[in-house]
Amino acid sequence: MSKLEILKNRQERLKSEIIALLDDYLIGSIGKSPSMSGHNLTTKVDGKTVTLYARKAVVPKALEMGKRYNKMWTLIQKLSKVNWELLNLENK
Repeated sequence: MSKLEILKNRQERLKSEIIALLDDYLIGSIGKSPSMSGHNLTTKVDGKTVTLYARKAVVPKALEMGKRYNKMWTLIQKLSKVNWELLNLENK
């Protein structure tokens, strides 16, 4: 198998993994302040940081969604690296 074929296969695999994560992801963080009894969700909206109260029942789901975003971001970085290598091969 040529290097081009290996990179194309890796590219397709990474794209599939990214697509699988697109349904439930969240850019933000869940935290708990010592002075508060509940959790809060913090994210950016229109360039401003906003914080929402998060009920205890949704905290595990929000945490999982945050983990999915982090995994997706890592996969996007890997895909970018593969795309860079493909462009370098095609440029020769």
